[in-house]
Formats: sequence, structure tokens, C-alpha cells
Amino acid sequence: MGEVRVKEEALRIMSVIDVLPRLVVFDLDYTLWPFYCECRSKRETPSLYRDAKGIMYALKDKGIDMAIASRSPTPDIANAFIDKLDIKSLFVATEIFSSWTHKTEHFQRIQRRTNIPYKSMLFFDDEDRNINSVSKMGVTSILVENGLNLDMFKLGLRNFASSKTEE
Repeated sequence: MGEVRVKEEALRIMSVIDVLPRLVVFDLDYTLWPFYCECRSKRETPSLYRDAKGIMYALKDKGIDMAIASRSPTPDIANAFIDKLDIKSLFVATEIFSSWTHKTEHFQRIQRRTNIPYKSMLFFDDEDRNINSVSKMGVTSILVENGLNLDMFKLGLRNFASSKTEE
């Protein structure tokens, strides 16, 4: 499915969800792209998972803010790849730094910058430890196993909406 069709499908999925997040936060390595930045060179041309860009464009069209939370030890490479992929302007916050806090510090910084409550955020990551720690902060968190795709996106939106109806 091409980028435009993914975007259209993501917009369709969002149209049937009762409550949408105000902010969607993405990990980078093995969530938006299929590699670890620290194993790559800034000279390389990176690629995203097939559905990632279409999903991000749909979120932008819907007016939902996006951010990045990455525990990368090579923020220079991650930022270079974000620039090369021409997606930097999509994000209201990019917290990319090495950390032992399982992303809680990343989310504290994102929350201070955006003033969006944790309960209004949706997070996608490929590591259990990050999902567990960020979930405890009140963020709806989704474990992706093979990168962000439309199925994971739909699951995330449904889990987010169902957590709001329980409140």
C-alpha cells in the first residue's frame, strides 16, 4: 500500500474512533525505522517502515501533535536521519538522548514542552521496559513488534479511546 493510501486508511480509522489522543509519541529504532541508528552512518540514506510516513501525515492532517522519544546513544545520527527523511517539521518535540530511565525523563520533557497531560498521549515503542515505565505515567502505550503499521495504529487508537471511556 502506498503512502497516500496508508494516509487515507489511517484517516478512515481515526474517523470511527470516539476519542483521539492530543499527542502521539514515537520511538525511532525498530518503531519508525527498521534499524538501530548507532549501527549506521550519517552518510547512509535511511528508510521508514512502509506505513509510518502515511500514518504521520494522517495525524498531521487531523491536527494531532507528534513527538519523538528515543534513548539513542547517537542523537546526531538520529537527527541526521530525521532531516534526510524530511519529517522533522512533523514533530512538536524530539527528545533523543541516551538514558537509563526507560523514557520517563523523555516524557517529562515532552510534557513540560507541550503542556499535554500524560493521559492525553499515545506512545508506540518496540521495547517492553519502555512500554511498562511510560504506562505507569498514565500514557496509553503500545508495543510494536515489527514497526509501526496500520494494525498497530488502530490498536493504539482503540486502546486509547477505551481507556477514556473507563474514566
